[in-house]
Amino acid sequence: MSSQLLPLELIDRCVGEKIWVIMKGDKEFSGTLQGFDDFVNMVLEDVTELDYSGNPTKLSKILLNGNNVCMLIPGGLDQQ
Repeated sequence: MSSQLLPLELIDRCVGEKIWVIMKGDKEFSGTLQGFDDFVNMVLEDVTELDYSGNPTKLSKILLNGNNVCMLIPGGLDQQ
């Protein structure tokens, strides 16, 4: 029987690593995951914010509300 990895355990393994966050609506963020809580509210550093207009915005740090997170992709935008 193989061991299963729970979703929060997978996110925990991404702390300190690049992650790509797709939000509900038209925003995407790529940055280094600094931490998160049980509601998947998360803090990212060295962030690139993207919207569907194609204009990237650089941010030093951001707090994302986990209620608006649609998808998390380990590795950030560099993995596309």
